Amino acid sequence: MGKQPHVVVIPYPAQGHVAPLLKLATKIAKHGIKVTFVNTEFIHAKIMASTPDKAEELSPVRLVSFPDGLEEGDDRNDFIKARNSMFRVMPGHLKDLIEKINKSSDSEQITCVIADISVKWALEVAQSMGIPRAVVIPYGPACLVLALHIPKLLEAGLIDTNGTALNDGLISLSEESLAWNGKEFPWSFPVDSNIEKLFFEFATAVAQTVRISNWVLSNSFYELDSSSCDLVPSILPIGPLLVSNHSGHFAGSLRPEDSTCLSWLDKQPMGSVIYVALGSITTLNQQQFDELALGLESSCQPFLWIVRSDLVTESFRGFPDGFKERIGSRGKIVEWAPQEKVLANSSLACFLSHCGWNSTMEGLSMGVPFLCWPYFGDQYQNKNYICEGWKIGLELTPDENGVVTRHEIQKKVKKLLSDDGIKANSVKLKEMARRSLVEGGSSFNNFQKFIVQMKSS
Repeated sequence: MGKQPHVVVIPYPAQGHVAPLLKLATKIAKHGIKVTFVNTEFIHAKIMASTPDKAEELSPVRLVSFPDGLEEGDDRNDFIKARNSMFRVMPGHLKDLIEKINKSSDSEQITCVIADISVKWALEVAQSMGIPRAVVIPYGPACLVLALHIPKLLEAGLIDTNGTALNDGLISLSEESLAWNGKEFPWSFPVDSNIEKLFFEFATAVAQTVRISNWVLSNSFYELDSSSCDLVPSILPIGPLLVSNHSGHFAGSLRPEDSTCLSWLDKQPMGSVIYVALGSITTLNQQQFDELALGLESSCQPFLWIVRSDLVTESFRGFPDGFKERIGSRGKIVEWAPQEKVLANSSLACFLSHCGWNSTMEGLSMGVPFLCWPYFGDQYQNKNYICEGWKIGLELTPDENGVVTRHEIQKKVKKLLSDDGIKANSVKLKEMARRSLVEGGSSFNNFQKFIVQMKSS
């Protein structure tokens, strides 16, 4: 009798990486495969604190945690320090965990290590132990293609060794795919050259990470960006990775979700609500925060606004004078929300989003048009796909001082809500996403192929 397959799944320790990998882990567990999911102790504590009681007991996924090597007072937002610390201590813990599991039972063994593209060290540990490896791409296929093309871009003199574009023109990687603006590369971070350098290092490591992986899993579906997928022969698009009503007990949220917004949404007219959620790390200054508040007020639409405690960078002076009194029950403001359930609610009119890849996939899977306000990384190219490639949204354009004004918000809300073409395209993409996941669909077939190959490896 063969041993029961057992996989270890390791995300990068950040909201936008933990959530899709936890959804993937839950999906794998439903195929009779044992799953151990590894977080850092810091992230594990956050998930436990934001998860309903008993969820862990009922979950098909076993959660374990490793120290990340950082002290309690250390700044985990310091990318460079965090990366170096994790690389120093976590590979040894992973090796020990795998050895312990393999020795503990005659009936099971680690069949595969599945890791986020940013956690190359985990795949290297698996490779050194002779264990098959799957890498997960938590961003769009276009970003993967760009990273794989870095040597060619360097050779052609289009970028320098720091990843900076050497001219102002658009950079096209194939005739069919959307061109790149050199100021909007995923690693572009003009305010901090050290972080930009680190992000470019991550991007240049992608080719090697893909090379040492047996499978390349993408949280996308083939029909959404077939031209990019065609440039990566080894890619298996298996998305959208969604919680849905049936999957799992953990949504992978690092913050407690406020479900009171769901009953509030149920009371709003169909297709009327602006949902405003700028992700887990976007920050605004007080002036920009005030403009957003006053823009929502002047839109005259009901709105659900996610206001994290750390959304405003400097000392938060609160909402504009009289704002809460004036909006009354027309606006609902919460710290965090169960986003997929929000987006699936029929009261939604549009999604004012930072265009992170998870939010992009969730929004288009629910057929919701976008108002795009990217912050950094891949979000700019995601915005270009939303507005130019798929035509399911509009961009919020900052003024000459870099501020998205209340007038811009009011104007674009009005324009978006009266655009029947965008609404029709959004419904088409929703249907395309749905078809990819049902039996016979492209993502369904790719996932089945992965499971079969992994079980027989």
